Amino acid sequence: MGVEIRESPVSDAEYAEMEQFVHDYLVASVQAEDEGGRMRWYPWHSAEYRFNHIRNVVELAEEIAREEGANTDITRVAALFHDIAKLEVDQDIHAEEGARIAREYLEIQTDYPASFIDQVCSAIEDHSYQGDIDDLTLETRSLIEADILDKVGANGAALMLLRMGYESRTHMDSAEMVGRVLERGEEAKKRVRSQTATDMAHRRLKRVRWFKEWLEDEIADIEPEE
Repeated sequence: MGVEIRESPVSDAEYAEMEQFVHDYLVASVQAEDEGGRMRWYPWHSAEYRFNHIRNVVELAEEIAREEGANTDITRVAALFHDIAKLEVDQDIHAEEGARIAREYLEIQTDYPASFIDQVCSAIEDHSYQGDIDDLTLETRSLIEADILDKVGANGAALMLLRMGYESRTHMDSAEMVGRVLERGEEAKKRVRSQTATDMAHRRLKRVRWFKEWLEDEIADIEPEE
């Protein structure tokens, strides 16, 4: 359950400062690595992409939280910090490290209630949870669902097509690659639980299906899948 805070404890100015901190932290994470960091030759492992992903997740998570009755402040602050450590530590510990960084920032730079900070950090630490999300708080579920949804739809298709260039593929592979986005999206849809996230997933997958059909219709020698 969310903490009992009737008034929003997070002002626009405070949120803007947090957002700048996260951006600068990501940039510094890349600059600190002598060889340019883990897989920097893929643009979506850059500070620019990671920050954009975070902002997408914040927007999605806030909408899900609002519609599903979760605490929107806990959710959006957790979403803002959820991948802050992504570019400097291994994948399997980035959530735990992100929670640590968020706690340090919030305890030093803000005067938010301890219960608020605890729930923000708990959501960050659990956002990579692979089990049944029904077992988690509404705020954590909203964050996880938003994180899943950012990889689904037009954004996911665009990233997959960008990947084609880095793998020296031609446009003849485009329908196949978009098909992979569709397959992953269908699997992702099974993980979300809220009606809000389910509806979002449905709309996004519909766009990917249309795009795949258009590619198959317009590019010669691409055979539509049965």
